[in-house]
Amino acid sequence: MFRSVCTVLALWLLFSGCSQPDSDAAEAVPETSTDTSRTAGIVDNQSRPDTIVIAADPWCPHNCEAGADHEGYMVDLAREILVESGYSVEYINVSWARALQMTRDGQLDAIVGAFRTDAQDFVFPDTAQGHSSIALFTHPDNDWTYSGIESLHDKTLLVINGYSYTVELDRYIARYQADRDRIWIISGPSPLNRAIELLDQARTDIFVEDASVISWWAQSSGRLATPPREAGLVSESEAFVAFSPAREDAEKLADLLSEGTRQRIENGRLQQILDTYGLTLWTETP
Repeated sequence: MFRSVCTVLALWLLFSGCSQPDSDAAEAVPETSTDTSRTAGIVDNQSRPDTIVIAADPWCPHNCEAGADHEGYMVDLAREILVESGYSVEYINVSWARALQMTRDGQLDAIVGAFRTDAQDFVFPDTAQGHSSIALFTHPDNDWTYSGIESLHDKTLLVINGYSYTVELDRYIARYQADRDRIWIISGPSPLNRAIELLDQARTDIFVEDASVISWWAQSSGRLATPPREAGLVSESEAFVAFSPAREDAEKLADLLSEGTRQRIENGRLQQILDTYGLTLWTETP
């Protein structure tokens, strides 16, 4: 979820809000209704120990809208591996900041689309379930080009609450998060449409996002002719399904996911899953 901009060094900012909230944000995908009696207190509640509840905001094609025909290749991969190992898997949509907190507290079991910098206290598989190319995007008519962190100094950068991008960019965001002229933080279970709307309205200069996410959005929304303009690649990052540190079997689950992912890279099954989303395997070896 690269995800969503208050760094791990300042986790409290995730939930208090890093800057003035986007009060008129329009959410396209509601949070999935959850029964807290089923998902709360994983450490104490043993009624469904073999059910893994995975959460994130939609970040398609990595993870998409819960219940859709295509829930995202990372969700498909994790579900296949864990079901094969005897677990059942539920995938729900909540805001990224909320997904982090609920999973950290043990109310949910895992997050999907996470960078290691998103939650260093979570239990990560050794092998990544996904790959992300983080870039900066502008309005199609804006010819600004990213040339390092210093090139952001006179621009308004739009980011999503709770996301981690890169160490350098996270530090920049944390440093200027109170300055609305530099940093604008939006939130919610489906913030992408809102971010692009703000770009279209010229209310912000730059938006940070994964290149595949923008490509998927452009195709699904019919905006192939006028998508946001990519103004520079920031980083390439591994993405994971990461497990709650509150689960006693988190290491076991991470190992199962690592081994299952490696097997599916080797036997070509992961590429078959990626084909469903029009993607190519990011590496040929585990």
